[in-house]
Amino acid sequence: MNELAQFKSEPRVFRRKARGNGMGIDTRYMKPPKCLEIPGRMLKYEYAQDLANDIEIQKGSRHFVIISGNFIAGDFIEALIVKNNWHVKNLTISTLSLSQGNIDSLVNLANGNFTDQINIIVSDYFFAHERNGLVKYAYEHLDKNDAFQLAAAGSHCKIATIETYCGFKITIHGSANLRSSGNTEQFQVEENSELYAFNQEIFTSIIDKYKTINKSVRRKELWQAVQK
Repeated sequence: MNELAQFKSEPRVFRRKARGNGMGIDTRYMKPPKCLEIPGRMLKYEYAQDLANDIEIQKGSRHFVIISGNFIAGDFIEALIVKNNWHVKNLTISTLSLSQGNIDSLVNLANGNFTDQINIIVSDYFFAHERNGLVKYAYEHLDKNDAFQLAAAGSHCKIATIETYCGFKITIHGSANLRSSGNTEQFQVEENSELYAFNQEIFTSIIDKYKTINKSVRRKELWQAVQK
């Protein structure tokens, strides 16, 4: 093979180093760059109490919030209600899952006479795995005076609705479950009677069909039925 032929058969090709494989070879699929933690100064809110202290709910108000992985949405709901000293006619929460701390937070609201009725909609997956754990804990601590209902359905919604006796109808919706996920999340807090009514109509249908508390049956008899 002459020198010219050898040169042609081995062309020099300069390639941009592929980001993912580190071998200098172009590939269709690449590893994403390492995700660095977002600096605290770029996060809108890290802690629930700080947001509750700063946010002002008015008729027609709307607040869009980016929150850190340390933020616990359940704590925010409690802090918002307590800070404003609201008497809540109905608090309904739809969440994929929740923690014991979230339940304790709702117990605080009920025991403090901030709420007349608390409804929780959880995923049926969560209910099946926590039936003898957190579900039992919720029954034991929240099911008092027929002021609590728990429904389990195939739902992935993260929405909370709050109706106060002072006339607010609030919807909180976004990516965050009640408990901390360790990830940056987003949600919106909106005082909007139409949005509230839309969600509440859906929640009422879900609760009517998938409720787990038969209020005509006493608590001890109910738990025996659930365990069967």
